[in-house]
Amino acid sequence: MRLLLIGPDAAKIEACRQLLAGCGLRIHPLRYWLWKRLTLGAALLAVAIGYAALSRPYLALYLSPYAFMATGGGAGLLLLADRTVLEAIRRQRTGRIVKEIYTISRQLLYYNGSRLNLHAKLERCLPFSRGIRKDFAQLLNEWYYDPAAAIGAFRLRLGTDEAYSFAETLDSIRRHEHESYYDLLRQRIGDYKDRIELAKESRKETASYLLFLLAGIPILNTFRLFIYPWVQEGQKLFQTLN
Repeated sequence: MRLLLIGPDAAKIEACRQLLAGCGLRIHPLRYWLWKRLTLGAALLAVAIGYAALSRPYLALYLSPYAFMATGGGAGLLLLADRTVLEAIRRQRTGRIVKEIYTISRQLLYYNGSRLNLHAKLERCLPFSRGIRKDFAQLLNEWYYDPAAAIGAFRLRLGTDEAYSFAETLDSIRRHEHESYYDLLRQRIGDYKDRIELAKESRKETASYLLFLLAGIPILNTFRLFIYPWVQEGQKLFQTLN
């Protein structure tokens, strides 16, 4: 690891672990960094081979040198901007998880006052899950052996802040099974709803910005085709008068 300039910084390792977990990637940060550097080296090698193949085609096995350079360059740019890409993936995944946890929490609150135990209530919430159904089903299966460990593992598998708060709420209800702890669930539901609304507003703002940029393209094209020639003619006229 040290030969590849991968240091044992605990803070960076934990931050990377949380980012990868938020993307649903269950891989150790050191292994990820190792894979990243090796792949980046391969991408740079592909660019070098493509450039050299412009004068020596046999180096690229008589394939297109430009394909080598484009593929290697594109892969290299993605790897250099990997944090931005991973954060975008995490935001998208977090949005889906929040919606599902919100739905499951509302359904769980519906069973408040029932004589069913928490595990039975959660089993009835399983059909309302989609993207996290596999992890949720695993939580229910592991519940029989150790409920606390099952909730902790579920929280780590999802790796989002909303999953952490949902897991803490489940653990509180499991340990106490009292009406007052369902009030905490109601508060969580309100928080999840606010997150969903905030995400919607953010998407609307992004869409409006993109539409604004797209609307500017015809305006610039109109200026280039009709107005700019008149500007050029005016400049020529002033130069002639001078």
